[in-house]
Amino acid sequence: MSPMQQKEILDYFTKVTSELQEIITSTGEEQLNTRPSEGAWSIAQIAEHLRKSYAAVDVMNGNVQPTDRAPDEKVAAVRELFLDFNVKMKSPDAIVPPDDLIEKTRLQQGLEKRIAQFREIILNKDLSPICVDFEIPEYGPFTRMEWMYFNIFHTHRHVHQMKEILKN
Repeated sequence: MSPMQQKEILDYFTKVTSELQEIITSTGEEQLNTRPSEGAWSIAQIAEHLRKSYAAVDVMNGNVQPTDRAPDEKVAAVRELFLDFNVKMKSPDAIVPPDDLIEKTRLQQGLEKRIAQFREIILNKDLSPICVDFEIPEYGPFTRMEWMYFNIFHTHRHVHQMKEILKN
């Protein structure tokens, strides 16, 4: 990975996670836990869903093997899916947030910890190997770079959703 690619990934990651953290920090606990409509997730639930999904950092720090393809081969397909805000998705059960009240401080600390772990990977690991401990069925195995972008686009999507909730 070139220093330019590394900077691009780090900058995009920093932008979306800073927006996420700013929304959580600047929103009161009651408003964070208020659902915008019946059956919809609150901002706190969306953030908790992201925090749970950030367990991908464990996959990125897990077993890898060299790749025989471009390390960013699947990035465009993931971008297209996640940044189409008209597409509705169903969350895998493992990362569905709880229905009960989510404590703001615990949520912030959990997000900060995972975000720091992602930054460590961007700054200190080769992003080209394929991560072999877990794969998303529709996509097959991701390289560390593809996992990074998956998490960036996933965060971007949900930050957009949070902004829409706050706007309405």
